[in-house]
Amino acid sequence: MILLKDCFYVLPSGAPGPSADARARGGGEAAGAGAKGGAGGGPDGLRGADILIEGNRITRIGKSLAAPAGAKVIDASRHVVMPGLVNTHHHFYQTLTRNLAAVQDAKLFDWLVYLYEVWKGLDEEAVHWSSRLAMAELLKTGCTLSSDHHYLYPRGFKDDLPGLQFAAAGELGLRFVPTRGSMSRSKKDGGLPPDSTVQDEDRILAECESTIQKYHDPRPDAMRKVALAPCSPFSVSERSMRDSAGLARRYGVRLHTHLAETADEDEFCISMYGRRPLRLMEDCGFVGPDVWYAHGIHFNDEELDTLARTGTGVAHCPSSNMRLGSGIARVREMIDRGVSVGLGVDGSASNDSSDMLGEARQALLLQRVRYGSAGITAREVLGIATEGGARMLGYEKLGRIEEGWLADIALFDVMKLEYAGSLSDPAAALLFCGYDHGADHVIVDGKLAVESRRLVGADEEELRMNADRVSRRLLEKAGVPR
Repeated sequence: MILLKDCFYVLPSGAPGPSADARARGGGEAAGAGAKGGAGGGPDGLRGADILIEGNRITRIGKSLAAPAGAKVIDASRHVVMPGLVNTHHHFYQTLTRNLAAVQDAKLFDWLVYLYEVWKGLDEEAVHWSSRLAMAELLKTGCTLSSDHHYLYPRGFKDDLPGLQFAAAGELGLRFVPTRGSMSRSKKDGGLPPDSTVQDEDRILAECESTIQKYHDPRPDAMRKVALAPCSPFSVSERSMRDSAGLARRYGVRLHTHLAETADEDEFCISMYGRRPLRLMEDCGFVGPDVWYAHGIHFNDEELDTLARTGTGVAHCPSSNMRLGSGIARVREMIDRGVSVGLGVDGSASNDSSDMLGEARQALLLQRVRYGSAGITAREVLGIATEGGARMLGYEKLGRIEEGWLADIALFDVMKLEYAGSLSDPAAALLFCGYDHGADHVIVDGKLAVESRRLVGADEEELRMNADRVSRRLLEKAGVPR
């Protein structure tokens, strides 16, 4: 049991509110209206509340709660207490190849061609340490639930790759929904990756089925689930997309892929398939409320309407989109149409970080570049980053601080110099202010995964040293100067 005592400010929900137009008309109520439990503090937050966690659920929210015998009491009087952040798109292995000088200024396809020559050397040790490094960064910046899109299976990799990642998640205490990714189209087939990094499509399907059978937990409070994720329309065949969709529906797991990230992708799909990317997905049965795409920058109006009509989601990855110059996703319009949107840091070679709170700040600012100063609110971004992402990954009772919901919670200390003068709206201060995105405490499934800014399940210095060592080895093997 854990009792969070005298919370300075509780954000029960960051659920998206009305659009800028609706706000201008005076319509809609404030987003994130109160949690159950009766503690006062305004329409969108609670001040001075206590939160009792028993097992993996929030069981009581109120004032002056008595600590049950044996409960761990955490003084939260300095903290904004909010639902844990949810990362809906990542590539953990890329933590070992970030900030490479040769591709710091490259666009996506050129960036991929260069890095595939490094990534083809991935081995078991690289997956072991890169997964732990990415998860550690996510946890320390308030993330409690993450996906990972691993689509690269180099020839000669003998270990159970998903098993390595699930072991890491178990040790660190992260709720984890990886996607079993795949590529079948190599350079000889008109694709981008080397032959040694792709797999035969029959083998892909068999291994996807085996991964689901071995690891997927369908329970609503599962610590691990599995989704299927052919890498992109330019790295697998139409048949592979269709077969993956059929297999996923047979087992009741979700589907994911990259889509509409760059103009080059649009041109490739029109040339290869005679269709735009989303129309191709429709023809493959790769749309619906069990599907989410990474990026979605280049959808047109009709395609946004299709996403809304089919319930298909989008993982917004602002830092990667800016880093590669890919464009700005139309998130404001997606929200207004009712499209499901989540937040993703994307791979650490196109973001160079796995900073979840920092990603939320980028999402706030980037939408305002496109739509103006009222283009998106802090509450909307926090909703995308919490409950929006949780639903996208298949969790209906996660992403709010509410009685009966899963106890995935992040605590950020705002009684620091960089937040002075900003606490008239403490939750928004986390996005508008500050320069240190580290959480003081992170609770996942009712257990501390970060305590007093340190990982509970790993030695941080050992992790840093080993990840850097393996990165050096990987780069040396590929002949990359460091």
